[in-house]
Amino acid sequence: MKNMSSKITLEKAYDIIKKPITTEKSTNLQQYNQYSFIVSTKSNTPQIKQAVEMIFKVKVNKVNTSILRGKGKTFKGQFGFRKDIKRAIVTLEEGNTIDSSLEIK
Repeated sequence: MKNMSSKITLEKAYDIIKKPITTEKSTNLQQYNQYSFIVSTKSNTPQIKQAVEMIFKVKVNKVNTSILRGKGKTFKGQFGFRKDIKRAIVTLEEGNTIDSSLEIK
């Protein structure tokens, strides 16, 4: 495994965490202290953990990631693909919460 102790800057943290996911399913996960984010496709789990801890000042317990492959679509007769999206579900330790009014820059 690579060196996980390398610190990331706040600017890099904002590049990793793109935006929160606010669907009904992700809102229901918040009762289990889990929050969903769209993250950079090049980021890995330790970087996502550091970024969430740095931005929201919380303690992260676990990070699960999944890559949603872009669908094939036709637009004006041209066939193409949507972008791939990486999603992270972050589980926080007991007593930590992320205020839903916080916005990512």
